[in-house]
Amino acid sequence: MKVTSEKVVPLLPLRGISVFPSTVGHLDVGRPKSIQAIKEAAQNNQYIFLISQLDSDTENPAKDELYEFGTVAKITQKMSLSNGTYRITVEGLHRGKLVDVFDQDSYAEALIKEYKEDWEITLEHRALMRTLLQHFKQYSKLSKRILPDTIAGIVKQDHPGKLADAITDAIPLDEQEKQKILSTLDITERIQMILNLLQDEKELLKLEEKIAQQVKKNIDKTQKEYFLREQLKVIQRELGDRDGKTEEVDKLLTRIEEAGMSETTKEVVLKELARYEKLPPSAAEAGVIRNYLEWMVSLPWSKSTEDTLNLQRSEKILNSEHEGLHEVKERILEYLAVQQLTNSLRGPILCLAGPPGVGKTSLAKSIANSLSRKFVRISLGGVRDESEIRGHRRTYIGAMPGRIIQGLKKAETNNPVFLLDEIDKMSNDFRGDPASAMLEVLDPEQNHTFSDHYIEETFDLSNVLFIATANDLSTIPGPLRDRMEIISLSGYTELEKVSIGKKHLFPKQLSKHGLNKSSVQIRDNALVSIVRHYTREAGVRNLDRVLAKLCRKAAKIIVSGEKQKLIFTDKNIEEFLGKKTFSYGQMETEDQVGVATGLAYTAFGGDTLSIEVSLYPGKGKLSLTGKLGDVMKESAQAAFSYIRSKVNELGIEPDFHEKYDIHIHVPEGAVPKDGPSAGITMATALISALTNKPIRKEVGMTGEITLRGRVLPIGGLKEKLLSAHRAGLTTIIIPKENEKDLENVPDTVKSALTIIPVSHLDDVLRYAIVGVKQ
Repeated sequence: MKVTSEKVVPLLPLRGISVFPSTVGHLDVGRPKSIQAIKEAAQNNQYIFLISQLDSDTENPAKDELYEFGTVAKITQKMSLSNGTYRITVEGLHRGKLVDVFDQDSYAEALIKEYKEDWEITLEHRALMRTLLQHFKQYSKLSKRILPDTIAGIVKQDHPGKLADAITDAIPLDEQEKQKILSTLDITERIQMILNLLQDEKELLKLEEKIAQQVKKNIDKTQKEYFLREQLKVIQRELGDRDGKTEEVDKLLTRIEEAGMSETTKEVVLKELARYEKLPPSAAEAGVIRNYLEWMVSLPWSKSTEDTLNLQRSEKILNSEHEGLHEVKERILEYLAVQQLTNSLRGPILCLAGPPGVGKTSLAKSIANSLSRKFVRISLGGVRDESEIRGHRRTYIGAMPGRIIQGLKKAETNNPVFLLDEIDKMSNDFRGDPASAMLEVLDPEQNHTFSDHYIEETFDLSNVLFIATANDLSTIPGPLRDRMEIISLSGYTELEKVSIGKKHLFPKQLSKHGLNKSSVQIRDNALVSIVRHYTREAGVRNLDRVLAKLCRKAAKIIVSGEKQKLIFTDKNIEEFLGKKTFSYGQMETEDQVGVATGLAYTAFGGDTLSIEVSLYPGKGKLSLTGKLGDVMKESAQAAFSYIRSKVNELGIEPDFHEKYDIHIHVPEGAVPKDGPSAGITMATALISALTNKPIRKEVGMTGEITLRGRVLPIGGLKEKLLSAHRAGLTTIIIPKENEKDLENVPDTVKSALTIIPVSHLDDVLRYAIVGVKQ
């Protein structure tokens, strides 16, 4: 490389481009100083110094705003354009290093050092030239962007420096890389640098080609599918299938995307959709898959309603829709209060247990209403097939999901209030045990991954508020009962029934029968008479039926024109309802020997039982009738053994068991009776018959007896006291250990009854048998 003396030439700064020696460039010049520099060059042998500026946005760059090396060029052609700019053609001559810049007001001049190529070409240079040309040819084949004339001009170069500069100008490099090559004076180093850049560019081009091939392949596949789909649509249209299966598949695909199911579930459903698309419509399996897809896109995977967790609002709704049930309402409000604090309704599964007609189902509806949730009810009465809960396998004909998934589809949300009605009525047989299938549904630790046999994918049930109802808790299996929190609804008092009839049932029946308060009214004394003499139940279902009967009678009278207004009172109620069904007051009108009134608990609430004992000459045979269960028979045997061991204290003939046959009967012989609470009632009736002393008619009793005369606690005390109150008894004997249960008994019932806790049969006899010292 030969260095000549320093030289001053007009300066032309370039924006974002570089011109190399031995190359030809075309430039558009618009800046005033640059145009003047071109004019000055025309008067100075057409020589000009071309150099790139560091920042393209700089209008008049100073020395430190320009690169260090540029190219001394000769203007070979100049053309003035109509917009005032110039288009010039320049030929690069040799390198130049910028020493200084002189500003001449109208243009700038550069003091430069010139570097002319003056190398002796060695064998190494020739080898480098061959290698460089070989790599460039390979690159040009891959690139396909370099014109054949450009390639031909480069191949003709016979000097290594000129060849290197021509190739650098032809390949797409950024400005910094070009400037690095321009500033490299050593020819060998410059060629090595270009070889490395060519190698990188070739790798990039190969990668681009690979990506382009993949994109083309995907596009070809998409175009092919589109073409085939369009053909299929035409064929289906010609065959009379206007919509066609393709449109159906597209709709299903859209619904799958919008369903909000998990990624794993979505992947499974999309596979089924692909299978469905390939099957002909006539295939049997197509209908099965179509049904499955319809179920999957219809389930509320991510749809939920927003809870209204407002305790005051919930309490107001419960009080307005239900009379009494204070403990139950309090428990529900506590439950909702906890959920409001935790902002979550995950917790124990509630089970409302009680006799029919006490409002279990309507209470569940009120809970849904107070939370602003959807309400779903399924009846489990008589369900004995496990697939009713878990669903059928899809391999079976007519397969469908279980009732849980069906209920969620009906609700259209994944967080409804879900009522499992009559959960105690489920049974099992050779088709499985549905109660066991319910274990996963009702377990808060498991139901977030509930799996139905039909949908085969897990569904989150943890947001569902499950409420179960039951009449008899004893028939619910232990593991299932353990997963639920039991809330007992024992029944209503007389005052509560009257209030329910007045506020809820009678207005409802008036509306059902097209009547109104102005035409038909009912007095409170008429409601009291109906409750006492025409219904005897824990709930209010029969009361509702009786009121419906009154409304039907009233509708007939008003329509026939007999009367325009009708008022029901206790004086005319018998005229419409007929003779009284039940007598109100004590079960017996007078004290009787051998007849004791016991209290019983049934699935329909509390009830009263009359236990009768008669003696007649014989050989000590003990007969028990009235369709009694084993437990009641054993209670009778225990009472008989206790009396035999206490004949002297009780004043009974010691050999009574050899002289008399004893017959114990519980009326209503067609009704099965069993339970561990009739022991003291049977013993009292036996002792009354053997001592010939009557039992007080106003006394009712409940409790089990041991062979030593101890009185053991019983269950269902609240229900039994309610039944005693309904029957008109005034004095009730209960086990001492059941005193704690009196807290749950309504105050109106406790105030109307004299409740006597006892711990031994001697105490029972003192209060129950006439003539025994108090």
